[in-house]
Amino acid sequence: MTIRSVYITGTASFLPGEPVLNDEMESVLGQAGGRPSRARRTILRSNGIKSRHYAIDPATGKATHNNAQLTAAAVRQLDQAVGLPAVDILACGTSIPDQVMPNHAAMVQGELGLPACEVIATSGVCLSGITALKYAFVTVAGGLHNTAVATGSDCPSPVLSAGNFSAEIDSKIEDLEKSPEIAFEKDFLRWMLSDGAGAFLLQDKPREGATNLRIDWIETFSYAGDMETCMYAGASKNADGTITGWSAMSPRERENDSVMSIKQDVRLLNENVIHYTVEKPLPGIVQKYQLRADDIDWFLPHYSSEYFRDKVHAGMQVAGFDVPQDRWFTNLTTRGNTGAASMFIMIDELAQSGDLEPGQRLLCWIPESGRFSSGFMHLTVA
Repeated sequence: MTIRSVYITGTASFLPGEPVLNDEMESVLGQAGGRPSRARRTILRSNGIKSRHYAIDPATGKATHNNAQLTAAAVRQLDQAVGLPAVDILACGTSIPDQVMPNHAAMVQGELGLPACEVIATSGVCLSGITALKYAFVTVAGGLHNTAVATGSDCPSPVLSAGNFSAEIDSKIEDLEKSPEIAFEKDFLRWMLSDGAGAFLLQDKPREGATNLRIDWIETFSYAGDMETCMYAGASKNADGTITGWSAMSPRERENDSVMSIKQDVRLLNENVIHYTVEKPLPGIVQKYQLRADDIDWFLPHYSSEYFRDKVHAGMQVAGFDVPQDRWFTNLTTRGNTGAASMFIMIDELAQSGDLEPGQRLLCWIPESGRFSSGFMHLTVA
């Protein structure tokens, strides 16, 4: 089979509403238990995020978009920017789709009213956007399709809203008198995650007059065989490290433990995330592709918090691949952590900046703490 070159010939992103500043967050998401979060300021100081976007009307508290609508809005932005040709395949990745079934990509296709095409949805956490992109990349590279649209999106605001925690607060009122916060593993992520979507057009030839990014390779790794669950939703974590899923619980149990909220084992994260997403996979990537740090013009890291910036750099040094931080590009502080959408939004902003030059090489890193996975992508400005 002939392997063709594949290019990202168009990029777009969609961030709902006006930017929400740190002091405005609780007025949009609400106060869990009717009292201000004690953890919020500490977490925001650590993560370095100054503004983010929510698909919530701040005046009414009602949702402005669901996940499929956010994703469709990004694809429409892409169409407006490049004029989409007929789409052969729509590949959509997200952490939390609006429903268990049908799949997320089918819902996005429905929102867009696209005619018949192949659709694929990939699940997971932050890496789900890149696995959707890889599926689209492989189908175009293999000649199965000529035109693909890949998306990454996340819309966690509905499950971050305070109302979702009221039943748990009511059921654990005695414990909460001693410790006024709901479990830190849940409160932690309320101040870390936000909404957004990005979309890429993939073709087998560069588009004239555009900033074309050739996809050289995409590699992903999962260490779930070694590690227990760290970040999860729709489940509760047991003392032995296993999880019990929502379908095995009664409605009351689901309510009383805010099971549909997003949770993270922060201790497990801090102790393992750099080792399993940087130090362990990166040396193999460097050897396989004969990478040299000096050849990388832009390093795009998707870390969830500025707290991890120097730790990522130290992990790269341990792996023998030191890209100086003056060659890093991130928009975490202004766009927030949009999960599966983050790398799409980051690449779109860099592509629109005018700072890319032909021949430059980009290395993108996407970690996922669900059960510890990591992804790397290499692009060349064509």
